[in-house]
Amino acid sequence: MHHPKHPHGDKPATPSRAKGEGIERILHDPISDNLIPVHPLDLGRVRTVNELVTAMGNTAFTGRQVGEGTDVLEAMARDKDCFVVMTLSGAMTVAKQGLVITDLIEHDIIHAIVSTGALMAHGLVEATGCTHYRYDPKMDDVELYEAGYNRVYDTLEPETNLDHVQAVLHEILEKWDTEETLCSYKLNATIGKHLSEQNAGRGILRAAYEKGVPVFVPAFSDSELGLDYALANRMRRQKKRPVLKFDPFIDLEHFADHMLRRPRNGIFTIGGGVPRNWAQQVGPFFELRHRRNGEDVPLKRYHYGVRICPEPVHWGGLSGSPYSEAISWGKFVPPEEGGKFGEVFIDATVGLPLIVAAVFERLGIRK
Repeated sequence: MHHPKHPHGDKPATPSRAKGEGIERILHDPISDNLIPVHPLDLGRVRTVNELVTAMGNTAFTGRQVGEGTDVLEAMARDKDCFVVMTLSGAMTVAKQGLVITDLIEHDIIHAIVSTGALMAHGLVEATGCTHYRYDPKMDDVELYEAGYNRVYDTLEPETNLDHVQAVLHEILEKWDTEETLCSYKLNATIGKHLSEQNAGRGILRAAYEKGVPVFVPAFSDSELGLDYALANRMRRQKKRPVLKFDPFIDLEHFADHMLRRPRNGIFTIGGGVPRNWAQQVGPFFELRHRRNGEDVPLKRYHYGVRICPEPVHWGGLSGSPYSEAISWGKFVPPEEGGKFGEVFIDATVGLPLIVAAVFERLGIRK
C-alpha cells in the first residue's frame, strides 16, 4: 500500500481518518530507535551487592529504580566539585539505619545533613549505649504507655532512654555561654564533640563532628532535643538564671553559605517533610536575594538528586512530589541542562542499605 509522504520527506504523514479510528501502524525497529533493552535477573551470575543492584537496574519497576538511584548517588560521590546534602525524615535511627548514614559521613560522600530532631535524638540514644527493642504485639498501647515504652511502629523506645538523652543535653547546656545564641548546627556539633571526647559508640553526630559535617534540624522544637532545651530554660527561669537564646535563621544562613562553596550541589533524600523542603528551598532563597535584594549571588540549584520514599504523588504531599515539580520552583537543574535524578519508591530500610553498599563497592571503599 502506498503511504503519503511527510512534506519534508523524513517520515510518513499521519493518514486521515475518522475521529477515534485506529491507524495502519508503521512498525519501528527498537535498535534503530536506540531503545535500551532489559535483561533477566540471573542470580547465578550475582556475587556482590553491586552486581545484584546493577542487575536490578536492567529489569523493571522498583528494581530498575534502585539501580538508577545507585547510578546517580555514585555520580554525586565521584563529582569532587559537588557539595552533597543528605536529608532525613522518618524513624531511621530507631529502624537501625544510623550506621549506614555514619558510613556515608566517614567516607566523605555527604557533606551536610538536614534532619528531623527526633531522628537525631534517637540516634543519640544509640551512641550513648542505650538500646531499642522489638515491639511485642501482646502488649497493647495502653500497657506500653503505663510501662513507659514509646512505640514507633514495630519498635520500642523506652522512656528511660530519653531520660538519658536529657541528662546528656543538660550537661552540655549547663556549660553553654549565655552570650552565644544557639542554633541547631552549633548544638549538634557540641553534642558530637561531647560524644567524641567520651569515646562513645559510632553514630551520626559523633562522625559529623569529627568530619566537620554540619547537622541542621530546621524544626528543632518538634523533637525530644527541643523539649529538653525548653525544659532547661524553664529550670533557668525558676532559678533566676539567664535563659539561653535560640535563632533558627543562623542555621539557614550557614547552610546557604555551604551551598555556595562548590560549583555543583546534590541532595540525597530519605522520605520528605521539613528536612527535604528546607534543604531544597535554598535555590529560591538565592533567587530572592538576587531579585528582591539586589545581591550578587549565584542562582544555584541542585544538579543531582536521589530520593528514597514510597509516598505516591497523588496524595499531594511533599514526600511524594517528584523532582520535576521542584524544577518549576527553581530548585533543580532540568535533565536537558545536565540534571541527574533518581527516585526510588521503596521502604528506606530496604533501599538505603542496598544503594549505599553498592556505591561503596563501586568506589572501592568496601569489598
